[in-house]
Amino acid sequence: MPSLNRNRFLTLAKGGFIENKENIIFLGNSGTGKSHLATGIGIEMVQRGYKTKFITASELVEELLMANEEHKLGSFERKWLKYDVIIVDELGYIPFSKTGAELLFQFFSSRYERASVIITTNLEFTEWTDVFGDEKMTAALLDRLTHRSHILLMNGPSYRFRQSMKQKEENDQE
Repeated sequence: MPSLNRNRFLTLAKGGFIENKENIIFLGNSGTGKSHLATGIGIEMVQRGYKTKFITASELVEELLMANEEHKLGSFERKWLKYDVIIVDELGYIPFSKTGAELLFQFFSSRYERASVIITTNLEFTEWTDVFGDEKMTAALLDRLTHRSHILLMNGPSYRFRQSMKQKEENDQE
């Protein structure tokens, strides 16, 4: 991703954002390397001794819904607060139910200024209401998530699409 500031990314990979309880948000088109870079930072954080968890947004919501049904939200949140950083991948790909959106809001709010999250999303912030369904809750969530955050814009052509086109060209030449 040519538009990504290499020095800024390498500085984030040192983990200072965790010590400062800051977030990282990778925002951009599909196929631009958001998940790849978030995973890379996650691996580096594990190697530096930080407790790190990777999960897709839809998996997290499913776990939250299950904990809610079993009346175990408190213990669920305490368990997850033990992680120094949680990587939530693919936020915005699938809309949530009203309850799922509210639980995810609560989850992020409980981590606010207590522990870091890394989020990957293909949605502009103005589109988050479509996923969360409630304008005021979305505004409050964005206010918390973007406060003390590093927002990395990853717009550009899809790496996967470029690879497919390159493969097609190579096959056509044979």
